[in-house]
Amino acid sequence: MNVSPKKDFEIFEERFEAFAERTEENFRRVWQTINELAEAQKRTEERLNELAEAQKKSEERLNRLEQTVAELAEAQKRTEERLNELAEAQKRTEERLNSFEKQTEENFNRVWQTINELAEAQRETERILQGALKRLDRVEERLEGLSDTVGYTLENRSYKSLPKILADYGLKVEGRLLRRYVKLGKKDCQINIYGYGRRHGERILIVGETKVRPSKKEISRFERLCELLSQREGLPVFKIFVAHDFPPTIEEELHRREILPIWSYDLE
Repeated sequence: MNVSPKKDFEIFEERFEAFAERTEENFRRVWQTINELAEAQKRTEERLNELAEAQKKSEERLNRLEQTVAELAEAQKRTEERLNELAEAQKRTEERLNSFEKQTEENFNRVWQTINELAEAQRETERILQGALKRLDRVEERLEGLSDTVGYTLENRSYKSLPKILADYGLKVEGRLLRRYVKLGKKDCQINIYGYGRRHGERILIVGETKVRPSKKEISRFERLCELLSQREGLPVFKIFVAHDFPPTIEEELHRREILPIWSYDLE
């Protein structure tokens, strides 16, 4: 069977032409050589004319040539067989590629479907989170309101009870203890308990904080606030912390910083 892979040879020719274009300088040198060969060929033809008569006596050489041609024909046959094998292998390769493309497309479709499902799940999660955040905001508002209520109740009780309690510490309150806003820098700070008093004849600024259960961080903040108020008023500060609960370490910390802890149950 004689099968000519014409397409493969066309590709080969295109590659050869591209190669020839990239090697133009070499081609010019080859062309020069060809011209020289053409001149030599011309001289050869002259000799061939002279040898035409001798060619008639070359039957033996022709026989050998025919044998060579036959061998070439056999070689060509084997080449065609190999080309057929290559063509079959190429067919199998294309079939495998087609199968791979199909499988890849199916995998891509499954991945895309999974992505869409995840995106939908994410949207549902965000919707649930938004609802949870709204409910959390409402809870925080209620807790803040409750905290304010507890704080204000504790402050109001403190205003009435503290003058009597402070008298036990030799401090006489002047006027009333109040909730007051004081401008410190550019900020208006709310002071839970604010007033004046005298102790051993010395005028003193009374500053207090009310908390359910104070922390060390809140104590440090309160202490810095008292320092600023002392500088602002030019008076020493008597510091008070009123709370429902003082853990032992917190109560010790208050005494160490010379801040008077007052339990809520001591208020009238």
